[in-house]
Order: sequence, then structure tokens, then C-alpha cells
Amino acid sequence: MKTAEIIAIGSELLTPTRTDTNSLWLTEKLNEIGIEVMLKTIVGDDKSRLEETIRDAVKRSDIVISTGGLGPTEDDITRTISAKAIDRELAYHVEIEADLRERFKRWGRDMPETNKRQAYVIEGAQILPNPNGSAVGMSVEIGEKFFVILPGPPRENQPMFLDFVLPKLRESAGEIFVKRKILRVSGIGESAVDEAIAPIYKSYQTVDTSILFNKSEIEIHLTAKADTEENAAEILEELAEKIVEKLGIAVFATNGELMEEIVGEMLKSSGKTLSIAESCTGGLISQRLTDISGSSAYFIESAITYANEAKIKTLNVAPKIIETYGAVSKEVAEAMAKGIREKSGTDYAISITGIAGPTGGTEEKPVGLIFVGYADENQVKSFKIILPGDRFLIRWRASQAGLDYLRRQILKQQNLQTGASNQR
Repeated sequence: MKTAEIIAIGSELLTPTRTDTNSLWLTEKLNEIGIEVMLKTIVGDDKSRLEETIRDAVKRSDIVISTGGLGPTEDDITRTISAKAIDRELAYHVEIEADLRERFKRWGRDMPETNKRQAYVIEGAQILPNPNGSAVGMSVEIGEKFFVILPGPPRENQPMFLDFVLPKLRESAGEIFVKRKILRVSGIGESAVDEAIAPIYKSYQTVDTSILFNKSEIEIHLTAKADTEENAAEILEELAEKIVEKLGIAVFATNGELMEEIVGEMLKSSGKTLSIAESCTGGLISQRLTDISGSSAYFIESAITYANEAKIKTLNVAPKIIETYGAVSKEVAEAMAKGIREKSGTDYAISITGIAGPTGGTEEKPVGLIFVGYADENQVKSFKIILPGDRFLIRWRASQAGLDYLRRQILKQQNLQTGASNQR
């Protein structure tokens, strides 16, 4: 299997305000054709460090791809340093300058002379056209290795890579096909998931399995390699089915879907509707649901009742309940869910009340204490959970817990209906 590495160039990528997203996209495309990315590097606009990075990369990897630094300004050093690192000269291309001048003319502007820098190309390189920007890319063959130089903006480098680079790399990669699948799991910890499924995935030698914890769930990443795309897909499906059978209802997605997508599809397919009452999450559950296109088919109404007065006025929570049990309690969570469902006339309702912190906690009711309420036409109930993390994580994890609780209740109802139907 051929190996690759990616070099992201630009001092702005070393600041806390910018992220290198190009490497993620390129890695996905390379992996799909059986090329493994072994190293990613971010280098600022430093000539000596960039030259050293490129020289080392070309020595150790079959494919080196750089992004960024092809603009017309002084700090755009990629083309000159790349040429120096592979011991080649730059050649001036009159036709590139002519094309640039024509573009600026179409834009109603005169081309600054500094843009002439973009007409220099490494000797022997294939020029990669850029219909979406001013900087052409370059592909250089060094023996059996490839050194590909792409502009930084994704809207420029992605079409360039797909049209001019990927076909050539696919030819050189050979007949290896890679397929991926992401399973998402809620309600079980990372170590418990691994303990349960390790005997299963270890028996599949052609599948790489990674178990990761994100801010509110466990992700199981499966990567299968095979001689055909169909074989890789079949292996993945077989392994995924065994994992789902082992973990059961805890697996809420088998193709990387988000919790809000899964819940939304369950509501949509069953023709059911939902309303939400939120306190400490401040509308986060509602936001997540409405981020999904078409959510108006099932999501009817929400209320952010942060203050006690709002819970009483908007949701008809009895003042005596709040006085007796406190706003953060199972009784109030249940009253909130019941109140919003009655107000909106939906099939289901969920509510959240809790202490997101960092202040407001007590020994009896610590920071992270969350109550999730649930109501349907037959029942009103709730559950309690204590979540770790800072304010952001507690709020996010509370929103996930609320959506997951709804998912599990819907599944229980569906199973009961299926059982009753089978008995008839």
C-alpha cells in the first residue's frame, strides 16, 4: 500500500482562529483509493522549516501533497521553496500570465504586477488548471513518487484534486478498495464498548477498528480494505451487524448519523410530533433539531423557560411543586414536559432542567445534575443524570441525553406495538 503525507502551509494555520480542514478532506479521498496518510504537518511561512519539511517528506513518502502559499504576495513562498527542496528551477510561463491578465480584465480590474509570480512553475511539473482562482497547481513526478502542490482555498483545491490528481493516483494505487462506516453509541462508556466488541472485531483481520469518545457519545470507526468495493462493503456490513447485535439499543446510528437526525427520521416515518421545554440547555435541543432540513414536519414548538416564573406562566408548572422540590427536580421536569405537550398538542414532549455551572451547585444538587422529563398520551416520567464537564459540555451532554431518552421511548413503543400486532 502506498503512503502519503500532507503539508498545510501558512502561518495563519498556527493561530488559534484557523483550522486546517484541507488535510481532513484529502485524507478521506486518499483513503478511499487505498492510500494511507501517515503524517500531516502544518508549517508557517518560514523558508528554512518549509524546505526541510518538503525534503524529508519526499524522502519517506510515496505521495506528498501540500496546500497553501501559492498567492502573489511576499509571504507566499510555496513555489520557490518547493522547487529548491526538490533541486529544480522555476520556469516562467507566458501563457499563465496572459490568462491571469484576461481574468482580471473580465473582473474589470488591471492585474497587479505582483501576480506575475503566479506564472512561475517548477520545471517538469504538470500544470493543474484552476478555474476558481488565480493560482495554478503543480504535480511533479520524482522517480516513482508524486509531489502535488495545491492552492489553499478548498473551493479551488478540491476540484483541482478531483479532476487532475485523483485519477492519476488511483492508477498508481492498484486494486485496493477502502470503505468506511461509523457506528454511534450512547449510554455505554468507551472501555465497556471495547470490552464487549473486541472479540468480534479482532476476528476481522482486514478491518481496522477505532473506538473514540467525543463530547457525548462513543464512535466506532470501521475501515475495510478489499480487492473490490463490493467485498469491502460486505465485510463492513457483516461486522457492523454483529456489533449492533451485541450492543443492542445503545447503537443509535450505523452510518455516522447524528442523534438529531435519527430522532427526526423516527418521528417523520411514524407521523408523530414533538415539543420541547428547556431550561439549562437554553434552546440547544431545539437548535439541534431545527438544524435538520424538513424538521417542521415533526417539530412543532419549544419553550425556553429559564426562570421559575416562566415555568409557571408558560408551562403551567404549579408554584407549589417548585417551592417544594426546587426547579431542578424530577417533579419539575415532569411538569415541564406535561405542560409543553398539553400546550402544543404533540404526540411527545421532552424537557430539561439542571445545573450547568460553574456556579449554582450545592452538596445536595451538584453542578452537572440534570433531570430529563418525558410525556406522551399515556405517561409522564423522568430520569436523573449527573454529567461531568464544563458548562458547554454539560449543556451539550444534557441535550444528547434528552434526545436519546426520547429515542429509547419511541423504540419501546414501536416494540410494544409490534409485539401486540404479532399476537393478533
